[in-house]
Amino acid sequence: MLRDTQAFFAERAATWDERFPDDDAAFAAAIAELSPPREGVVVDLGCGTGRALAHFTTARTVIGVDVTREMLAVAHSKQRGLLACADASRLPMRDNTVDAFLAAGLLTHVPDAQALLVELRRVGTRSARLAIFHPIGRAALARRHGRELRPDELLDPSVLPGVLAAAGWHTERIDDGDDRYLALATL
Repeated sequence: MLRDTQAFFAERAATWDERFPDDDAAFAAAIAELSPPREGVVVDLGCGTGRALAHFTTARTVIGVDVTREMLAVAHSKQRGLLACADASRLPMRDNTVDAFLAAGLLTHVPDAQALLVELRRVGTRSARLAIFHPIGRAALARRHGRELRPDELLDPSVLPGVLAAAGWHTERIDDGDDRYLALATL
């Protein structure tokens, strides 16, 4: 799955931002709702071209993590912050060091979402926050990909809270609307 993800995003990296030019406001709103602590450490998981990094204006340290070197090269060329080529399920970070995480479009691209959430608990501080986000709603995304939503999908509001809880996260709320998906959780 990792190689497939890398191959998929590698060939799209150069034009990714141009393909989705209207997403910027949605990212800004989601990050505002995540409300990362002032002067904290924030990690954008699966950061791609780094387009969300600029919206973390109050954080002391912002790190974009992605497994696709081509995406990170675009982010680097646009001077979009600290970047790390790493698997989000095995972060090269010490325990209890991250205050907030943004996972935009990430959970459906990892082979084991539960293991990812446990890893975020490991590196998260006791009051860490997590935003699971997509700039369009699940139904719209499913239509875009020519498929139907199923009630057993990870991001379904009846499924995700249990998965989060099993990894030590508390679901604050889930907005599963037409124009975006946003789940907020805390440790």
